[in-house]
Amino acid sequence: MNEHPDRASGQDARTEGRAAGKRHEIRESRKAIVAGTLIGWFMKLCALTLRFHIEDRCGIGQPCGLPAPVIYALWHNRFFTVPAAWRMLCGQTRKSVVLTSASNDGAMVARAMAVFGFRAVRGSSSRRAVAALVGMKQAIRDGFDVCVTPDGPRGPRYVFHPGLVKIAEATHTPIIPVHVHFAAAWRLNTWDGFVIPKPFSRVHVIFDQPLTVLPAADAAAFEAQRRRIEAVLLAGVDDWE
Repeated sequence: MNEHPDRASGQDARTEGRAAGKRHEIRESRKAIVAGTLIGWFMKLCALTLRFHIEDRCGIGQPCGLPAPVIYALWHNRFFTVPAAWRMLCGQTRKSVVLTSASNDGAMVARAMAVFGFRAVRGSSSRRAVAALVGMKQAIRDGFDVCVTPDGPRGPRYVFHPGLVKIAEATHTPIIPVHVHFAAAWRLNTWDGFVIPKPFSRVHVIFDQPLTVLPAADAAAFEAQRRRIEAVLLAGVDDWE
């Protein structure tokens, strides 16, 4: 016989709460943790061999430049050199989070970005979308820049998903388009044609002028803003296509 039913029921409730919390956690496999860390260091070592030309059109690298936070938007296949370029430009003066999917691939990306000092918000339009939105809003409130690949994590390539526009609109945060041009590179056989620059080659990274997202009066106005930002990013796609 249970002599303390109220206490027991309270313990049961706490146990159920912890179990429910665990069900919503994103579990990272040991393989993803190790592989992601190795990928991050590979990216960092490759960056040391590259000849970077970094163009700061928005002023994020200047002492009196744009105040944090901002949202960086770049195509998924251009991501490889951007963490290193951003760190070279901003040093330790800014802090940033990156949006990654809730999958094992996303776990690897999160671990790779940790090598560069980035934090991660986990989720995508197809999984944990609400959690991702809440996480990015909180990061912006906490003064973090946010880095997003608006055609990721699964494409279609060069199609700007509307979620990023919604975040910028809700948080009144400017979007910085990021363009990357390669002098010599390999293209992987992936959905996005992911590009990896060849060692000792030239890489031109442009942090473009900020784009302001205004509150949209209706769906047509919102779509016009999405297309406007998409067009700016598409204009930065070079002969690799």
